[in-house]
Amino acid sequence: MRDKLEELRQMRAKAKLGGGEKRVAEQHAKGKLTARERIDQLLDSGTFQELGRLATHNISDFDMAEKKYPGDGVVTGFGKIDGRRVAVYAQDFTVLGGSFSEVQSHKVCKIMELAQESGIPVIGLLDSGGARIQEGVRSLAAYGELFVRNVMASGVVPQISVQMGPCAGGAVYSPALTDFIIMVRKTGFMFITGPDVIKSVTGEDVDFDTLGGTVAHNVHSGVAHFASDDEGAAFRLVKEILSYLPQNNSEDPPRVTPYDDPGRRDELLDRLIPEDSSEVYDMRQVISSVFDRGSFLEVQAHFAKNALVGLARLDGYPVGVVANQPMYIAGVLDIDSADKISRFVRFCDAFNLPVITLVDCPGYLPGIEQEHGGVIRHGAKIIYAYCEATVPKISVVVRKAMGGAYIAMSSKQMRTDLAYAWPSAEIAVMGPEGAINVLYREELKKAENPSALRKQLLQGYIEKFHNPYSAADMGQIDEVIEPSFTRLRLINALEILRSKVASNPPKKHGLMPV
Repeated sequence: MRDKLEELRQMRAKAKLGGGEKRVAEQHAKGKLTARERIDQLLDSGTFQELGRLATHNISDFDMAEKKYPGDGVVTGFGKIDGRRVAVYAQDFTVLGGSFSEVQSHKVCKIMELAQESGIPVIGLLDSGGARIQEGVRSLAAYGELFVRNVMASGVVPQISVQMGPCAGGAVYSPALTDFIIMVRKTGFMFITGPDVIKSVTGEDVDFDTLGGTVAHNVHSGVAHFASDDEGAAFRLVKEILSYLPQNNSEDPPRVTPYDDPGRRDELLDRLIPEDSSEVYDMRQVISSVFDRGSFLEVQAHFAKNALVGLARLDGYPVGVVANQPMYIAGVLDIDSADKISRFVRFCDAFNLPVITLVDCPGYLPGIEQEHGGVIRHGAKIIYAYCEATVPKISVVVRKAMGGAYIAMSSKQMRTDLAYAWPSAEIAVMGPEGAINVLYREELKKAENPSALRKQLLQGYIEKFHNPYSAADMGQIDEVIEPSFTRLRLINALEILRSKVASNPPKKHGLMPV
């Protein structure tokens, strides 16, 4: 027995070294940790329980019989983060470049199935050169198995992907199927085809970072949701995200001990909105004043900046926040912001997070590029997401709520539970200039003094329609509130709505306008 134990210890020691000391040194030279070092940093000390440590491939072609490493390039298992159970897998770039194999798929799929059955989040630490070419179609099938598990777990348990190395070809679809993607600057990359292939096919010359780095996917494509300066920052971000989320879709999000006075008033809000409705202000000031101090965790902060989405707390309870941002293109809705908002609302609905919507939107962005790009289809996603959501929904019209944007941004018709408005709210079919041109075209043509008549008509239209009181009179707004009381009103409303029960008609699934 003693010999058997020694043999086991040697095999475990070999697995711990991954691809060997030379490969580990190369990994460190790139500023990257090994798979096991990453898990040690992420999880609570001493909580990791590994599965499949001794698994190896059975491929003999291409000298692969000489390249067997215990674990086969991925470390999988369970542990705890801040005392909460999680499943984790970390690809090991020191073993054959972390290439994804049949054995890797078996290991990762196994813990994902166990995580779904146990109702615990899944965290993937990704660092792989892609499919293992030596395994041919087996490696492609392995990705297919993984994608199925991603989809089956979607909306059941939270899934977080941390991009810490390269991710190319079919490999990019697994993180894209998860809830959040965190990319590490300078080391994390994602692309369907690499720079060499692009140059040979299209003639375009591009480097890794420009093609699929942190800026590419956090600013331009919107594929990623967060960026971190280094691996340690990425791990801290994973922990922060999880602090807002339930373990699974059958639980409520965890409340923290309240630290901010629920009755706190910020009188800055009473004078924040400019008298001139064409002037801008920063919606983040509203968010920081209304929600628990320092609790707003913005999602996709660098993408579609005309919309703000993120996680926050009200009296210690996690909520989802959606807002227009007048600082960028007046807070209009466009293709990218529609995708950003609709996806986030659906995420909140999946994991029982109430949605608070702060509205200041003059409408959808006009233009040929938007129309041909499918702004109708993309804009309809917002409507679908809000209508489908059964979690508590509260909207606050801060300033502009015009036309289709008023309807889409959590209006009463979107099954919103409570709709508030500030006295500065302007709720109408369209802006006053456009409305006057439509309603009084003939009168303006015949007028002896068109400019004077226009001014008079504008004033009358603004007084009649550009305020919240007409909407309140018709029941489209539940109450006009003082801005500085917004925090207290939201907290009191959520206390009532916390036990809300709502359902949708039974069906296989709807057809979201994707």
